[in-house]
Formats: sequence, C-alpha cells, structure tokens
Amino acid sequence: MAIEWAGSTPELLLDLDRDATGTLRSQLETALRDAICTGRLKTGERLPSSRELARQLGVSRGLVQECYGQLTAEGYLCTRAGSATRVAPVRAVDGGPAPAARPDASRLRVDFAAGLPDLASFPRGDWSWAQREVARTVRSEALGYGDPRGAEALRDVLAGHLRRVRAAVAEAEDIVVCGGFAQGLGIVLHVLARRGVRRVAFEDPGYGDGATMAAAERAGIEAVPVPVDDLGLDVGALGASGARAVVVTPAHQWPTGVVLAPERRRALVDWACERDGVVVEDDYDAEFRYDREPVGSVQGLAPGRVIALGTVSKSLAPAVRLGWILCPPALTRAVAEEKRLADRGSPVLDQLALAALVESGRYGRHLRRMRPVYAARRAALVAALAEHAPAVRLTGLAAGFHAVAHLPDGADERRVVAEARRRSVGLYGMSTYRASGAADPPRLVLGFGDLSETAIRDGVREVAGLLGP
Repeated sequence: MAIEWAGSTPELLLDLDRDATGTLRSQLETALRDAICTGRLKTGERLPSSRELARQLGVSRGLVQECYGQLTAEGYLCTRAGSATRVAPVRAVDGGPAPAARPDASRLRVDFAAGLPDLASFPRGDWSWAQREVARTVRSEALGYGDPRGAEALRDVLAGHLRRVRAAVAEAEDIVVCGGFAQGLGIVLHVLARRGVRRVAFEDPGYGDGATMAAAERAGIEAVPVPVDDLGLDVGALGASGARAVVVTPAHQWPTGVVLAPERRRALVDWACERDGVVVEDDYDAEFRYDREPVGSVQGLAPGRVIALGTVSKSLAPAVRLGWILCPPALTRAVAEEKRLADRGSPVLDQLALAALVESGRYGRHLRRMRPVYAARRAALVAALAEHAPAVRLTGLAAGFHAVAHLPDGADERRVVAEARRRSVGLYGMSTYRASGAADPPRLVLGFGDLSETAIRDGVREVAGLLGP
C-alpha cells in the first residue's frame, strides 16, 4: 500500500568519507547507485528532498541537486513536477547484477484452502468507526502498559459475550487477552509444563501445520495423538494415552467437522476430574451454525478443569490478531504472568476497538450478515458436487466454512491433489492432518469461506473428473 508522506521527508543513511580521495559528489552518486542496484532502495521509494538530504549529510544543496540530476539522466531516479524524487525501475547496469527476482508463487484460479473467512467482507467501516471512537475517547492513563490480562473494557465485554452466547462460566478477572490461538496455546502449555504436565493429547486428525506440536515441544511437553471418530474425540483412548492435558475442538472438530457427542462431553469432564487433568478447549467455528442449534462450551460444564481459547480470526479476520484465554481461577495469575513475560500485553487500542465493536452491536450485526453468506456458499458446494461428482459424499457441514469430501474407495488422494493443482485448483488432502500422514481412506478438506459461489462451482467443475466415476 503506497502512503504519501505528509509534511515530512524520509531519512536515508549514507556514508560520506571526507578524508577519501574522491569528491563528495562522486561518493554520493556511488552510494545511491549501489543502494538502488542492491535493492536497498526499491522501485518507487521516495528519496529525501535535496534540501533535507543536504542537511542530513552536511553538504551543499547544489551538490545533492547535481547528484540527483546525474542519476536521473542515467535512469536510476525519476522526477515529476510537484512530486518527490523516486527510484525508477532499474535493470542490471554497468555490468552489475540485477536485484534478485522473487520466484513467482503458484497461481491458483480457485483455492479451496480451509480456515479462512471471507476476507473481502471484513467490516472495514465498522472497524474504522471503532478505532476513531477509541482514539477520541481513550483516557491517557490507558495508553500505558496496563494489566497484562488485557484491557478491562474488552475483558468485561468478552465475559458477557461468552456467558450469553457460549454458556460459559466467565468473569472478566479470569480472561487473559492474547494474540490469537497460537499464542494462547503456547502460553497455556508453558504454564501446564511448570505445573508438572509432561504429556498432552491432540485430536487425530487435527492441526496439520506442525505449529501446534512444535508449541508442545517448546514447552517441554510430549504431544500424543488420540483418534477422532464420528462422535468426536475417543475419550477411552485418551484415558489410555497417559496424558494429563488434552486440546480439543468440541463445537466443530478441526478438520473432520464432527461435534463432540453429549456422552463424550460428559466422559471428557469425568476424565479431567479423575486424572487431575486439564482440558484446553479450542472454541473453533463456534459462531457459524446451519443445520442445528449451537452447542454450549465444555468450559461451562467444568470451569475449574477447562481452559477455553477463542479468537476473532474466523469471525472477523486473522489479521486482527486478537484472542482470549478463559482460565480456571486457580490458573489465571500464572497465565497472566506468562503473557506479561511474553510481550507485556496485546495492543490496547485494538483491544478497545474490538470492545467497542462488540458493545455497540456492530460485531453481532456482522455475524448475522455473514451467516447467510456462508450458508449460500455451502449450498453451492453441495449442489456443485451433486451435479458434477455425485460419488463424493460430504460431511462436517453443520457449522463453519469447510467440509470433508469422502472420495470413492480406491481413489489416490495425493494424485487428486497434485492433478488439481496442475489445473490451477487448490485441493487439500486429509493426510496432511493425520498424525501418520496416511492418505487412506481418501478425503479432501474443502474450504469455502473465502470463495464466491461462482468460484466454488467453477472449481468443482474443473476437477470433477478427478474426484470419482
């Protein structure tokens, strides 16, 4: 994003040696030429005015003007009347190497990547209003480091929201604001490690990017997979794993989309009480429901045994980088201290903007606006597969914005993914989310949150021949 400088000029570090044999003008021309050719100064970057650069370097303005004129004549710089001097597009010159070109990223016409909301529908107007409102009304004392748990205004709003919408047992003093799920999980695992937890269980299939397992490793905790079936996490297998903590996505399991069955929820709470265990609940995709009523959080069943993690990455956008940790009261102080040591607290102004968004009703309005959008995209996916690949069965559609496509027996999941990419369509196999990496039974995880209905139909049509007879 290009932003014009307003009433100021950029600084530029250049070294001139007044004891050298060459003239100052020659040194300045060489320094600027080298900075451009090596990529230190990029195409389009603004240079200081001749007056300002002369002041910075302690030379005459005429010397800088002569230097700029020479480099403009050579094609390194470009100027326009009434505009600043900028770096021109430059090829390799004087036999020197051209700046290294970045490799072109794979171009996909349709990408069924999961886990992304509709980024184009981010409520820019509402977010801008919230930021302006905060900047206008925030007290000066609120601009310091403050409480490492986060801004009280946001924690108050979140506590009320979680009580109303997620049936959680939530008080503001037990909420710690964090920078999203990854940071929240890392903080929690470090706290559990210091309290003697040596093994944590994760759902299988589950998080496939490796970051979650790496978080356990960094905390010094062994991560063990526990299978998921049509009823959710296998609590019997959890009991046999020897783990004292487990990370679960009960509302909409990632990535299978199943909901933790009521009997499994009760069994999970019983396991935590009997084993002195801790349940880390990732409240994934809890905001968007289609075919059934929302289910409450597991935290509401056992607030002393469950740490609930939530974010606005799916409801707003990942770029907001705000989430929360709802702690059992016995762990709140330790979690807050771990957060303080990590970064002294999340950005206060963004926290206050989110609080204003929720409290004003704009956040709820955004969710209500997006639910029918995602429902229509889900319907488009179902219809397109029914028309072009009827042998493919879809599951996990009751919530969120991804589904699981069950390919016919004997299908080669990895070949399907590779062939689709050659057709400029991004497909993603379940094998990447399984602890074993096995590609059988063949499944695809299809995200539709950031795709238009037209793109969904086009993408399915393009790869239909790969998906089955």
